[in-house]
This record gives sequence, structure tokens and C-alpha cells, in this order.
Amino acid sequence: MAKKEKSASFDYSSWKRIASFLRPFKVPLIIVVTLNLLSTLVDIALPLFQRYSIDHFIEAGSLQGLWEFIALYAGTIAVQTLFVIIFCRQSMVVEMSLGRDLKRACFVHLQKLSFSYYNVNSVGYLLARVLSDTERIASLFAWSLVDILWALAYVLGVFAAMLALNWRLALIVMLVVPAIALATLYFQNKILHWNRKVRKINAQITGAYNEGITGAKTSKTLVIEEQNFENFKELTTGMRHASVKAARLSAVYIPIVMCLSSAATAIVLARGGYLVLENVILIGTLSAFTSYAIGIFEPIQQIARTLAEVISVQANIERVSGLLGEEEGITDTPEVIERYGDAFHPKEENWEPLRGEIEFRDVSFRYPDGNEYVLEHFNLTIPAGTTVAIVGETGAGKSTLVNLACRFFEPTSGQILIDGRDYRERSQLWLHSNIGYVLQNPHLFSGTVMENIRYGKLSATDEEVMRAAESVSADTIVEHLENGYYSDVGEGGDRLSTGEKQLVSFARAVLADPRIFVLDEATSSIDTQTEQLIQDAIAHLLRGRTSFLIAHRLSTIRHADVILVVKDGKIIERGTHEELLHKRGYYHTLYSRQFEEESAMRILKSE
Repeated sequence: MAKKEKSASFDYSSWKRIASFLRPFKVPLIIVVTLNLLSTLVDIALPLFQRYSIDHFIEAGSLQGLWEFIALYAGTIAVQTLFVIIFCRQSMVVEMSLGRDLKRACFVHLQKLSFSYYNVNSVGYLLARVLSDTERIASLFAWSLVDILWALAYVLGVFAAMLALNWRLALIVMLVVPAIALATLYFQNKILHWNRKVRKINAQITGAYNEGITGAKTSKTLVIEEQNFENFKELTTGMRHASVKAARLSAVYIPIVMCLSSAATAIVLARGGYLVLENVILIGTLSAFTSYAIGIFEPIQQIARTLAEVISVQANIERVSGLLGEEEGITDTPEVIERYGDAFHPKEENWEPLRGEIEFRDVSFRYPDGNEYVLEHFNLTIPAGTTVAIVGETGAGKSTLVNLACRFFEPTSGQILIDGRDYRERSQLWLHSNIGYVLQNPHLFSGTVMENIRYGKLSATDEEVMRAAESVSADTIVEHLENGYYSDVGEGGDRLSTGEKQLVSFARAVLADPRIFVLDEATSSIDTQTEQLIQDAIAHLLRGRTSFLIAHRLSTIRHADVILVVKDGKIIERGTHEELLHKRGYYHTLYSRQFEEESAMRILKSE
């Protein structure tokens, strides 16, 4: 699951995956290629106009047929201009559309990837793929590869014209091509190596920017601005070093091509001038040949520059292709998708009602990047409407059981049954649509309070949203906001306190009216007074629903139907509150310690 860097000089599979996105743009691409080739024919014909004018007008000292010549020449230029205009418009269509489709494909695929993928890939790493990498790829396919096509067609056409004019002079020009090819082969691997480093560091810089902005408050309170700057300075220094290395190689590569082309042109002028003096060829022919000799090296240089760019962009293509090729950790079978649909095309008419009975049958589980089993041959039946509390110290692994029940992860072996059927026989969306999840650190989307609550049920009316908010006392938030329910919560909800964000998250879960509730230490950041307000509401909401309470405050789960005690990733005790206290085991120790701490805090406050 960790990020792997490519080392091969050329990765055809990555190019093939990205090239598949060009299929919808066959017509614009055909137009671009056709007009490009027609424009190339005009470019090849222009020196022949030059040759004709010198031989028939200047050397002959005659103006006969001049106006017809001017009309034909002007018409040719006008047609070429039209070709270029249409070509540019279609290339822009391909660039913008391909960039859009790549971004959409990356975004959709990211929605399908499992939690474990996000555990090992930073935000900056992913942003660089979805934003800058896709733009460079779109530009390459829309412009750079077309430029290579034009250059190759022009070079071949000019070689044919030069051979027709004078094959001896043509051979002199052709001798430079193998030398340029050898230079390209030598430099391409070196340039690709350093451009891969540039793209890798660029992703790290994007991540540093993201952390610097989102963690600005923490940085200021910890007074670590200088350390942040030093870390960022190290990244940008590495970026500069890799970029300079790549630029130096390109700076040597391109001048070598220019030097070889200039030498060939000089030889053509010297040899061609001699042939004119010997009356072997006409001066018009030498003029056209010289134009060809000078002009042919610009496309060759263009090929060299574009190949260098292709080599550079290969790193982008590998990264985007790697993202799109990343396997989904949890997938539905084709049969399940056919019946129930997927996350983007649900077939809700086929969804069975969910009662909420959950059974762990001989379940063993270890994380994809772990070696030890967290659960081994675990069995537990949770009748519909049961409240299950999961307790343990921080980092003990309390969320594992819930993540399995919600199918955020799947068992390594064994089965998890929902209402008597293996939950892999029905779609993820069917299950997730019946789950209300309130996190310890809830995430709010940019928008209003009303919009954030409505995410629980997109078809809900304003009145339904308000009732859901009132049921968990979230309406107390909007009383202090300028625009009430229509107040903006800011990016990530940063205009609200953590407790206020949790109340909004509660309301969102309530609005969804799920059959399974998960409260992941959801009241740990709410003050005691607010917590008391919603405890009764929670008790009412959980009635008749299967629920999981991941609790830090043990006093909040005394009435749970079953309590699971987790230590070092293992479930070591289970039972009701009274049964576990009577055992005087680990739960009794946790409860006694917390009771003493809370009593001490109450004494300090009273003093």
C-alpha cells in the first residue's frame, strides 16, 4: 500500500491506461491530425513557391504571371491560417475535456478506495495527482504529441522534397539525424530520473502547504513556526536541486541538437554555393534547399524538446495511472452490483429493509498492513435494537469491531451477518445508508448549518432538518449565529467549536433515521451541561435501533445491553455494567480509576 516509485525507462501500461481516456474524443482528434497534416503539406510547399519566384521572376527578369502567383500564394496562406484556427480550437477542446475527465475519474476512484489507502497516502500526495498531474497530461496529449506528429510529417516531407531537388545535398542533412537520435537515447533516462524526483518532492510540498494552513492554529500555540519553516526549506531546497539537475540536462541536450543542425546547414550552403557556381543547380533551387535545410532542424529540435517533455510527463502519467490502478480494498461482486447497484448508480427499489441484527461468526481479522491478528475466532450475536458499548484505553483498538460491523474493513476469515445474511451478499451502499455515524472529531463540509445537516437525507425539507436539530439540542447553536440555520460553518466547520460540530453531526445522523447508530466517543468534546441535554435525546434515539457506543466516559454506557472491554487490540471482557463490576477485572479497574478522577475534579471545581 505504500507509495512506490517507478524506475523503468518507459512504462507502456501507464500510457495505455491514460490513452483510454481519449476514446470519447476521436472526432476532435481526427480533425486535429488531419488539419495538422494538411498544414504540414502547406509548410513543405512554401519553399517551392520561393524557388519558382526566384527562377521565373528574379532570374528571368520577367513579371509575367506574377498576379496569378500572388493570388495562389495568398490563397494557400489563407487556407493554412484557417487550418490552424480550427486545429487550435479542437486541441483546446481535447485538453480541457481530457483534463476534466481525468480529474473526475481520480475523484470517483478516491471515493471507492478503502480507509487503509488514506492511512498511508498524504493529502498533498493525492492533491498533486488530481490537480497538477492531470493538467500536464491533458496538455501533453492535446498539444505536445500533436506537435511531434507535425514535426515528423514535416521532416519526412522535406526529406522527400530535398531528395527530389538534389539527393547529394539531401544526404548531408540526413547524416545529422542519427547523431540526434543517439543524443536523445543518452539523455532521456537521466532527464526522466530527475523529473520523477521533482514530481515526488512537489507532492510533499503540496502536503506541507496543506498541513501548514490547516494546522496554523496549532503551530502558533506550540510556537513551531521556525521548525515548520526549516522543514519546508528542506523540501524546497530538494525541489530546486532536482529541478536544476533536470534543467541542466535539458540545457545540454537542446544545444547539442542546435549545434548539429547548424553545422549541417553550413555544409549545405558551402556545397550548394559551389554547385550554383558550376551551373549544376539553379539559384532558386539552392534557395529552396537552404530554406528546407534551415527549416528542417526546427522540427527536429521540436521533436527533441517534445521528447524531453514526454519523458518529463511520464512521471505524471505513472502517478495518475497508479492512482487509477489502485485496487479497491472492499468491493461488491458483479452479482451484487447487478441487483443492488453501486455508490453512483443505486437500485434502491431492490434494497431490503434492515432490522439491525448483527452476528460475528468465527471472525478473525488483521489490518492489511499488519502482521498480528486483532480478532481471532471471535463470535458475537447482537440482536436488533441492542446497545453495545466498547470501552478501553486510548489506542486499545476500540474502533476495530465497529469498522468491521460497518464494512469499512472485511474479516480476514469468518463471516459477519446482517439480518442472517453475510453482508457481502448485499451492497456496501445498502449497509452504509442504514448507518448513522457520529465521530469524535466530526467533519463538516463548507456551507451552511442547514446544508450540513441535510447531508443525512438530501431530500429532507427545512422543517425536517430543524426537527432533527431540535431532537439533539443542535438548535441551541443557531440561536447564536447571525443567519441561524443559514449561517456558513466555514471550511471544515472551523467557525464552530468542536462541541457545536458534534451537535450538527448528531442532527445529521438523526435525520438519516438509520437502523444502526455508531457513536464514536461522540460526547467527549461536549461540555457537561450540553452532554446532559443530549443524553436523554440519545437514549430516545437509540431505542429500537442497534447501536455501538465507543465511550471514553464510562458513566455514559452503564445502561448498555452489553459492554465489550478492549485491551491491546483484543476483547478481554464482555457483559453488562453490573456483571463486569462484579468480576472485578479490567473494567472494574478502569471504572474505579475514572470515578476517582471525576470525583477529584468535582472537588477542585467546588473549591
